[in-house]
Amino acid sequence: MNVAAMVAYTQDVRSIGLDGAQGMRLSESYYWDLNDRTRSFQSRIQSKVKLWPSMAQAGNYSATLHYLKVVQAMGAAAAKKDGAATVAQMKNMPTDDDCFGPGRIREDGRKIHPVFLFEVKKPSESKHEWDVYKLIATTPAEEAFRPLAEGACPLVKA
Repeated sequence: MNVAAMVAYTQDVRSIGLDGAQGMRLSESYYWDLNDRTRSFQSRIQSKVKLWPSMAQAGNYSATLHYLKVVQAMGAAAAKKDGAATVAQMKNMPTDDDCFGPGRIREDGRKIHPVFLFEVKKPSESKHEWDVYKLIATTPAEEAFRPLAEGACPLVKA
């Protein structure tokens, strides 16, 4: 039997321990050891954190960085003056950062990026305490989230 967690983060896996969690499958949209960009991000923040970021913290970083890029493009005064225009520009400007790579924000406000299926490593496979996942599969960005047409979001103009 393959156990799959509905919601789990690297911190949860570390709390359970690799002995207990090994073989468990879960999906996350960010993992520090996924690629060169995620490893670069982790390297930059390493000295500032005790718990390494999960997709929740990476999402906060990504959203803030995207907002700041939009403010820079619009000018701070224009962004401050018109929040609706700032949000519209956030949806128009592609996203790109070291946590999630290229992506976009849909009309309904959903951030679109790939999502990954991971399996928790056996203790013998892990090189250190935060080396907990191995990649099993990738769901492409356009398939990873409910289709826009199925969302019934009032922000979407028919």
